[in-house]
Amino acid sequence: MCGYTGLDRISNGVFRDLVKVALIEDKMRETRLTWFGHVRRRSVDGPVRRCERINVPEGKRVRGWPKKSFDEVIREDLKVVGLTEGLAQDRKLWQDRIRIIDRFKWTL
Repeated sequence: MCGYTGLDRISNGVFRDLVKVALIEDKMRETRLTWFGHVRRRSVDGPVRRCERINVPEGKRVRGWPKKSFDEVIREDLKVVGLTEGLAQDRKLWQDRIRIIDRFKWTL
């Protein structure tokens, strides 16, 4: 893509600056919060929101399952971005606040 191979031993941070893309953690956070905002804007009786009322038994997690629930990850993401759940109702504001812009412009 920019003329380098793995044999050139360039670190990910330097390579990311050369290509001008955002961190993968930031893009994953953006995707999770986009989905969270979509779900929050749905009606409380909608099929997607009914999943929130399911009682999950507490206790030790089965081997191979995630260490955190989706709710725990979303709470951390909201803290990092500095948002609250109530702001998800305003779609334009929500999208503006969670958007991570890549510095690279794709051209075909």
